[in-house]
Amino acid sequence: MSSPWSRNATTERPEARPDPAPAAPDDEHAGHDVNGSDLHGRPGTDGNGRTNGHGASAAPGNEHRQADLAADFGRPAGAAGSFAGRPPGDSRDTQTPPASREPSVALASAFGRPTDVAEPLQRPRETPAGPTDTPEYLWAGREAERDPWRNPDATVELGAPAVRDAGPAPDRRASGPRLSARELLFGRRVAPSALVLLAVLALLVGAVGGVVGHLTAEGTDTIVDPGATLAQVDAGKERPAGSVADVAGRVLPAVVSIEVRSGTTGGTGSGVVVDPRGDIVTNNHVVSLAATDPRATLEAVFASGARAPAQIVGRDPQTDIAVIKVNVADPVVAQLGRSADLRVGDGVIAIGSPLGLAGTVTTGIVSSLRRPVRLDAETANVNPVIDAIQTDAAINPGNSGGALVDSTGAVVGINTAIRTLGGSDSSGQGGSIGLGFAIPIDDVRVIAESLIRTGSFAHTDLGVNAKSVTDGASDGAQVLNVVQGGPASRAGVLEGDVITRVDERPIASSDELVVAIREHRPGDTVTLGVVRGGRPLSLQAQL
Repeated sequence: MSSPWSRNATTERPEARPDPAPAAPDDEHAGHDVNGSDLHGRPGTDGNGRTNGHGASAAPGNEHRQADLAADFGRPAGAAGSFAGRPPGDSRDTQTPPASREPSVALASAFGRPTDVAEPLQRPRETPAGPTDTPEYLWAGREAERDPWRNPDATVELGAPAVRDAGPAPDRRASGPRLSARELLFGRRVAPSALVLLAVLALLVGAVGGVVGHLTAEGTDTIVDPGATLAQVDAGKERPAGSVADVAGRVLPAVVSIEVRSGTTGGTGSGVVVDPRGDIVTNNHVVSLAATDPRATLEAVFASGARAPAQIVGRDPQTDIAVIKVNVADPVVAQLGRSADLRVGDGVIAIGSPLGLAGTVTTGIVSSLRRPVRLDAETANVNPVIDAIQTDAAINPGNSGGALVDSTGAVVGINTAIRTLGGSDSSGQGGSIGLGFAIPIDDVRVIAESLIRTGSFAHTDLGVNAKSVTDGASDGAQVLNVVQGGPASRAGVLEGDVITRVDERPIASSDELVVAIREHRPGDTVTLGVVRGGRPLSLQAQL
């Protein structure tokens, strides 16, 4: 059985009942029931509870509708008030109802009804005051007629959102003529002529500022200075006679670079011009490729850069000396000195083309004199040994054949070999370590003159083969064999003898014996100091 407060679509509606009398004033809920006092008796509302704009009751055409609403939502029969009575013994019956108080003046002023208005609700001002034939809906818009909240009997239906997008706001900018720049900036208070004057003045100020800024920037820039010049003295540096610069300036034009080429192979060395006819002294190992290879070319390059083809005049493999000739008019000739006048400690200058770097000058001193140095033999049956000048002036491959000059600028030796830490290779492929060797110019002069005159040179020979030995107290050259009919054989030298002296020169090794004999010319007689069986002997040998 359904409650009198519910509505069932499958049952008959109860008959409409007349509105019961209003509740007594002492009802604590008076004026709040849901029967005819709210739906019918309140002035200014229709059967739907809406304000109709009139103070009278609803229109007669809505009587059936009102009866249905009263049947559905009215007070059940037998109910005397808005709520059902409490059960007997309810503790709330003993409570004293709260006394009604008048609202405060502020609340009454803010939320109270105006004193000159009789109706409880008011319409907005734009709503017509009288009844309208158009049904009113809870929501506005085209879809208001399908609003499910308009009629409780309407079916549920999905629709557009309740709040519609209002869209972009209309452009309400006032229309009118646009303001000019003068009106916008100065409000029409500046004449056009004054604007022109201001523009000219601004241009002048900008130009002056730019010039001042440019001058200031140029004056404060310390990095670059386009007009900078460096002070220069008029007089050149005064160099004393015999200085390295003075000597190099006089000798460099007489030193040449020698280039030998044969296909893809070749080498570079140095040479010294020794006479005005174009004769150049160099080392034999510098030009040996040109002497043995018919396809090889030989060329001399002067300090000025001029080139001239050269020809070999003569070679002496025993002393590693050679002479070549160039056809050049009036070449600068080097001055030859005396190596016998050198002393250990004298300053010397090496000039040549190390590693092809023409005109290189290095300095040093005479480290030792009469130092026997064995060179690499290029052919069999050759015993190349030189009685060298040792120097610490830097000498490197390519210096071979160059000049070693003293402090006067005179040539005292021909640079030939060096010693390196890489081994005893006299070619010195490891580079200079301060152990350079030059052939004394006194020996070079004799050999070069013979080569220029005859193309060859004849050396003196003792006629023995020897090795270096020592007994702990003295050193010497022990004879291994004696050439029959030679100078040593005629002097009575025997195998096993130890030669310790040639004239006044001590002999400490077999190499020193060779260079000591080569200091003499054929036909000279020398005195040999010999130790035989522990006894010293003195023998005379004619070379």
